[in-house]
Amino acid sequence: MVHNILYAQSGGVTAVINASACGVIETARRFPQKFGKVFAAQEGILGVLREQLYDLSVEDPAQIAMLRHTPGGAFGSCRMDIGSPDTHPEQYARLVDVFKAHDIGTFFYNGGGGSMLTAAKVARFARAHGLDLTVIGVPKTIDNDLSLTDTSPGFGSVAKYIATSVREVSLDLAAMCGTSTKVFILEVMGRHAGWLAAAAGLAFEGDDTPLLILMAEIEFEPQRFLAALHDKVAQHGWCVVVAAEGLMCNGQFCTLAAESEIFGHEQLGGLAPLLAKLTRDAGYKTHWAVSDYFQRSARHLSSRVDVEQAYACGAAAVSLAAKGKTDVMVAIRRTSDVPYLWTLDAVHLDQVADIELPVPAEYIRADGFGITQAARHYMLPLIQGEDSPPFRDGLPVFAKLKLQYTPAKLPPFEV
Repeated sequence: MVHNILYAQSGGVTAVINASACGVIETARRFPQKFGKVFAAQEGILGVLREQLYDLSVEDPAQIAMLRHTPGGAFGSCRMDIGSPDTHPEQYARLVDVFKAHDIGTFFYNGGGGSMLTAAKVARFARAHGLDLTVIGVPKTIDNDLSLTDTSPGFGSVAKYIATSVREVSLDLAAMCGTSTKVFILEVMGRHAGWLAAAAGLAFEGDDTPLLILMAEIEFEPQRFLAALHDKVAQHGWCVVVAAEGLMCNGQFCTLAAESEIFGHEQLGGLAPLLAKLTRDAGYKTHWAVSDYFQRSARHLSSRVDVEQAYACGAAAVSLAAKGKTDVMVAIRRTSDVPYLWTLDAVHLDQVADIELPVPAEYIRADGFGITQAARHYMLPLIQGEDSPPFRDGLPVFAKLKLQYTPAKLPPFEV
């Protein structure tokens, strides 16, 4: 019997998450004997609970195809986990009601470790209660901290953006350092894992470069940092500092803008100006910036490898479901380093749910301020190739979807 598909996006969006959505939707349409309609939930699991489902059967296939080069999250995302069946039985009852009301037989959840936890909870409940529901996780996170996958779709493009930005800004700094700015500080995302900061190391080759990387995995020591900065400026005349927002001082975040109970995701911010004050007080004219949303939405500079992997993960999720697989996340397997070759596999949701993978010690230089050749060897293949969106009148053109709701069949639900 043919049942419908429900797809949803969760967590921080990326430049390529919509490529995964495109992979899901286009591939599902090739299996009419297996799947019925494809729905997308507005704002992830929230949209499922609220029964806010977009009917994608009304969308123009050409616009669906354009999702491949459209950044952001086309259907809206959220930072929310569901509770346990014991403490929040009403949430699970509602999910079952929504799935049954719209004949949902397959649920694809596209996100990171926290999202895989949500998918795992739904899967466990389905198995415990004999529900005929396939649950597949589609990986995504710029933080690259998902376990049991070679990389997380979204990371390669951000790594390319950060390394490119550092290489470009270094030329500006080198030109001005004689009479002006000597230190430029870039704050990048990375709560507990320093992968994005580490990516800055791809901007230059070798260790003897005017670059200091401050990763979340290494405790920040102000005086040691200033000593290293002094050496770099003395040698090169200038220095770029790239710092993960989750930099740790005395066992806690160096700066904390606000706290959040959602997923335990604190909103960090203010690290770059804090570091800038430190360097200015040490006598260096300093400029700083926060890459923030720019780094994860810069589709114009996406890695072709990243785009291809994101699309392939979405397509593979549908293929797994068509083969009867469930309760798994699509995983990328590296089969060769040179040339970089990869394939797709599946790992159980419980093995990746809410698990963060930090930058391995062997990827961090002995002094803690840079990356090793092993890290470069791992990351370089992930930023290869360009996959620019089409441009019109000098600006990128992105998908424009109808986003038409399917009629609700249930009473409203308060989340």
